[in-house]
Amino acid sequence: MTLHARAGQPAGPEDLIDQAALERAYYELRPDPAITTQRVAFGTSGHRGSPLAGTFNEAHILTTTQAICDYRASQGIDGPLFLGRDTHAVSGPALATALEVLAANEVEVRIDAASGYTPTPVISHAILGWNRERSRRADGIVITPSHNPPADGGFKYNPPHGGPADTAITRWIEDRANALLEANWAGVRRMPIARARAADSVRGHDFIGTYVEDLDAVIDVEALRGAKLRVAIAPLGGAGVAYWGPIAERLDIALEIVDGGVDPTFAFMTLDWDGRIRMDCSSPHAMAKLVGLRDRYDLVCANDTDNDRHGIVTPAGLMNPNHYLAAAIAYLFRHRPGWNAGVAVGKTIVSSSIIDRVAADLGRPLVEVPVGFKWFVDGLHAGTLGFGGEESAGASFLRRDGRVWTTDKDGIIMDLLAIEMTARTGSDPAAIYSELTSRLGAPVYARIDAPATHAQKAVLGALEPEQIPTTMLDGSPIRALLTRAPGNDAAIGGIKVVSDTGWFAARPSGTEDVYKLYAESFRGPEQLARIQAEAQAIVARAFAAAGV
Repeated sequence: MTLHARAGQPAGPEDLIDQAALERAYYELRPDPAITTQRVAFGTSGHRGSPLAGTFNEAHILTTTQAICDYRASQGIDGPLFLGRDTHAVSGPALATALEVLAANEVEVRIDAASGYTPTPVISHAILGWNRERSRRADGIVITPSHNPPADGGFKYNPPHGGPADTAITRWIEDRANALLEANWAGVRRMPIARARAADSVRGHDFIGTYVEDLDAVIDVEALRGAKLRVAIAPLGGAGVAYWGPIAERLDIALEIVDGGVDPTFAFMTLDWDGRIRMDCSSPHAMAKLVGLRDRYDLVCANDTDNDRHGIVTPAGLMNPNHYLAAAIAYLFRHRPGWNAGVAVGKTIVSSSIIDRVAADLGRPLVEVPVGFKWFVDGLHAGTLGFGGEESAGASFLRRDGRVWTTDKDGIIMDLLAIEMTARTGSDPAAIYSELTSRLGAPVYARIDAPATHAQKAVLGALEPEQIPTTMLDGSPIRALLTRAPGNDAAIGGIKVVSDTGWFAARPSGTEDVYKLYAESFRGPEQLARIQAEAQAIVARAFAAAGV
């Protein structure tokens, strides 16, 4: 990964999007369904693309929304659909398009009463709150490309369990949407936006009040009150901008809001590793300005644009997401007496092994799943997972009484948890992590992207353990060769090789001509470099054996 010369530097006029051109492209460009990249395609977090590339346009939203309406009808889902959007430039036009279709299909829609923005976890919370008390099942749509650059758009569906739709559902929606694309939208019902907004089926909803009033069910509010901490909150101009004022008032805590205005160009950001604007609150480059505030505050907490990710800055700097997950798990499972003794820790296959050691130290079962938060949904919903977290800075956890809070990632409660941890223990999350590693070992973790052709990615995604002809990793015996996740036996779409002192995992990218190589060592950066080199050699041999 080559670092851009301006990474971490303030964005300049040349880096900003042309909003008018972006909106024109959204409405005027017609995607060609014969071109694979211009078809509807759901990844781990919905359909994403850019109007300028013909990958996120009015046609995609018309057909995908109709497909969701058809899916709801096929499943007998007759409750309200909670509809939210973030602050990306094309999220507004996409919301209008979706409303035109939803209203024409007579779907009962709940939308922010103040015509504002709604974070991803708030939609999940609303779905679950409705379905807990009523027989008419609700679901939701979130219009967001998460932390992606300002020119991008995203569209994802959350079924009645409140979390990201699984592969079977998204494939159904994809297939139906692409069939509608191929038919030049024949079969799409829509009405003019003015009529849609005025339709009896479209109603305002108090998302902010409902979510904020419930926070003391998941956060130990008494631990926060009276704590003399200097805390800054950075919504990064995202969907949570209107939430933090009510949160501070409701929880009676002092918070200073920075980067709290809405600017679809995100001109206030510093550039990410590749020189692009990206609201990635786990990136030290995108977070450079906020890292610069570390001496002024005990904590600086940030979220990405739809608030499903968290970024935690302590006086020591920006925490690696894996480090915060480990610290949060160690704290939660010792300070939630209402949780069942058998409640497990959930992690993805590429998250740090320090989490394995923390879970063992706590005497808690570990559930290791493939990449994608959808794999935590069932466990969180049933209350059998106390915590589910991803190495990409997304996580959620149970209410204090052991019931489900959200089944999607919730960056807001992860920020509040950092404040709770510091207030209750007197140690910030970085200090808690340091104490953990002094007892359990200090890992060194990295992810790199390596070039790979389409054929090579196909080979990597279909690898089996017997195709890896080695028994050692950096001189240590290999104790596991995994192509399926231990926690649920689901395919990981790649391979993970584990020894007692380190591991690596290799997975093909779903959107770029690269494969992702994750690696970790408990013996320092030199061993990490050797593991990475061995991993690349192993993958290269697999490609050569397949003739690609």
